[in-house]
Amino acid sequence: MKKISLAVLMAGVMAASMMTGVVSVYADADSKTLTVGFDAEYPPFGYKDDNGEYVGFDLDLAQEVCDNLGWELVKKPINWDSKDMELNSGSIDCIWNGFTINGREDDYTWSNPYLNNEQVMVVAADSGIEKLDDLAGKNVVVQAASAALDALNSDDNKDLTASFASLTENPDYNTAFMNLDSGAADAIAVDIGVAKYQLSQREEGKYVILDEPIQSEQYGIGFKKGNDELKDTVWAEVLKLYDAGEVDKLAEKYEVADMLCIGDDDDTKAADAEETDDASEDETAETDAEAEEDAE
Repeated sequence: MKKISLAVLMAGVMAASMMTGVVSVYADADSKTLTVGFDAEYPPFGYKDDNGEYVGFDLDLAQEVCDNLGWELVKKPINWDSKDMELNSGSIDCIWNGFTINGREDDYTWSNPYLNNEQVMVVAADSGIEKLDDLAGKNVVVQAASAALDALNSDDNKDLTASFASLTENPDYNTAFMNLDSGAADAIAVDIGVAKYQLSQREEGKYVILDEPIQSEQYGIGFKKGNDELKDTVWAEVLKLYDAGEVDKLAEKYEVADMLCIGDDDDTKAADAEETDDASEDETAETDAEAEEDAE
């Protein structure tokens, strides 16, 4: 009986120690590791540079967040269509890589949006395709499990998608552009930031982005559902970097400055608060005036 009691006691102590260890490691900034899942072929947000290093707007921003917190950043390339499995299994802590919020609002714990985005079509400049309606009977390619695919499969765009001769999913956008280069595809549905980067790396004037977007949306950092603590910690550091001008510098470096939307909500709230204060002051002034009239 004593042996059983002792075993139970020891098990309880070990369990408590393990639990304490997990909490202390999680809360201790000096030993925290942040593992970011990203698509390694998704420039300018995440990709491998000429030196073989993973870089990009999102990865560089994640690095600055971790530097500020004293955390180690682990950059983990993932298959985009396996991102949910990676996140839910704990293999990664977040998805930070041009990750569209719209249509996925209830699937993750999200940071505030930080970039505005559009899904667009890229076509050959000499294709004669000038608007979305011109894609009827054409072969379109898109990255598998991407926001562009979701946009094309949405109710808003079902007639457009039905007009294509084919819609083919490619594993990444490098493959998609290879298909466009070879003539196997007539158009690519893609995020505008990725489109601009890809076109900047190719023969000038060979391809164009159609003016008419497929869909407008916003990017955020996606965490496992319910992981508000990590989300709040990371986002607070992003805002500090934004206030310090570091986010703007990265946005200029990666040519996404025109997409930034950090602070838009805060500005709106500040404006609303100012209007409320002004209205309150007006009401107070009117009340005081009425009181003076009554006193007379």
